[in-house]
Amino acid sequence: MKKILIIMILIILLIVACFIFFYNKERFNKTTNESVLERKDDNMNDFTSKINLNINGNDFTVTLEDNETSRELVNRLPLSITMNELNGNEKYYYFDEDLSSDSKIVGKIKKGDIMLYGADCLVIFYKTFNTSYSYTRIGSIDYPDNLDNVVGKNSITVKITR
Repeated sequence: MKKILIIMILIILLIVACFIFFYNKERFNKTTNESVLERKDDNMNDFTSKINLNINGNDFTVTLEDNETSRELVNRLPLSITMNELNGNEKYYYFDEDLSSDSKIVGKIKKGDIMLYGADCLVIFYKTFNTSYSYTRIGSIDYPDNLDNVVGKNSITVKITR
């Protein structure tokens, strides 16, 4: 009788141990998988939809397009560049290395648009006008009301940060 009781207790302990092992294994796998998913999501969220421009000491917030060109630009930040005047409506800067581009005829450019001309020319527009040129959209300044006054008619110093 004692032997049967001891065997039954051992079987019960074995069943409990198996249950605990498999239950914890399931929880461990679930936690591990969630951690991997969180890391994947974190990497995918490296793209930020906003960046900051400081133009001659004046701060602007830019909302970026969700595209490869914007991602590549963000990966180059922070930048401090000198942009030159062109046509009384834009400032431009040529990068040493190309960015990915997907140029399209934009039709109308709005004050505050930030675009890439070709694969290496960053352009900030400070006037609204129609155009037949092709650009890759990068983003636009959220509140460009006084942009034309800030940029003036000469070269500007622009600091671009996250």
